Amino acid sequence: MEIMLDAPNLGELEKKYLCECIDSTYVSTVGPFVPEFESKFANYVDSEYAVSTQSGTAAIHLSLHELGIGPGDEVIVPVITFIATVNPIVYMGATPVFVDIDPLTWNMDPEQVKKAITPNTKAIMPVHLYGNPCEMGALMGISHKYGIPLIEDATESLGATYQGKMTGTFGLMNSFSFNGNKIITTAGGGMLVTNNKDRAEHLKFLVNQARDVSKGYFHPEVGFNYRMTNLEASLGLAQLERLPEFLKKKKDFSKIYKDVFEDNSMITMQKEYLGASSSWWLSSVIIDHPSRDIPAIQQELKERGIPTRRVFCPITDFPPYEQYKTQDYPVAQRIYEKGLNLPSSTLNSKSITEEIAHQLCTVVLGR
Repeated sequence: MEIMLDAPNLGELEKKYLCECIDSTYVSTVGPFVPEFESKFANYVDSEYAVSTQSGTAAIHLSLHELGIGPGDEVIVPVITFIATVNPIVYMGATPVFVDIDPLTWNMDPEQVKKAITPNTKAIMPVHLYGNPCEMGALMGISHKYGIPLIEDATESLGATYQGKMTGTFGLMNSFSFNGNKIITTAGGGMLVTNNKDRAEHLKFLVNQARDVSKGYFHPEVGFNYRMTNLEASLGLAQLERLPEFLKKKKDFSKIYKDVFEDNSMITMQKEYLGASSSWWLSSVIIDHPSRDIPAIQQELKERGIPTRRVFCPITDFPPYEQYKTQDYPVAQRIYEKGLNLPSSTLNSKSITEEIAHQLCTVVLGR
């Protein structure tokens, strides 16, 4: 059996919904599947409104646009995340302000956020890295104290909770991704959720090129072609039905890894905050080996048929973002140098996952 790092889990239910969509002929952006997916998604995460988009990146971009963020404004973000968190800030002409991360959870450090606030700070964007919830209690406290809105990047954390509340429902507007490697997929696609009716209606307007349909093809604002198609939404409906199954598998895999690594002092898993429950999109570890680096360990695992992925590189190491580096980020640098994402696809089995864990221990111990 081929081991998958993370890959879409598609089957008969997805075929059924896709065929229903094709048979209906509503395959583009107009039709019943998109609003049904939005409604069921909002209900799942316990949010009032959901607005589908073409990607998680588009959802983040729209959030910033809706807040009117632009040149001279600052948005605080963690220095370790996927680049899609940060690119939309630059699209808007605003400035990303990077902060270091917590050494155990690998998420935005609330103390560093406090230090980064200036009169130009217009938003704080927590990222629930690899599905692991941020310390939302502390971050919400900062948001309320300083009057700075939170925009959650929950693109990796569908199904994760903090104090029993779903990630992606704490902020003013919050983004999810349905890329092919996410917990559920629509092939591409994303979702914005909010409890603000006016914002939801305006976001729906913006994703459709800001078209006032009551006046035909009349566009009173600059909008975006960020609509989800019914084909994508039909796939999302099927995947949403299977989400509990996927989340259970992810949790089971993380427990297997934890149990096997428990007695190995060189391997430490990403930790959850007290009261947080990760979706475990990607089970991830720190490997403290005295002489072997991550690329060497990856290569040996690859030779054993085990795919892995390095933890995201600090954003300020990329040429377009070097100019935004205002300090050193020692925790992020260490996580990058020693971090590894392990196979977490729901296409894998428990027995395969246990074998992966033991193989990693063997490689690390040099046996």
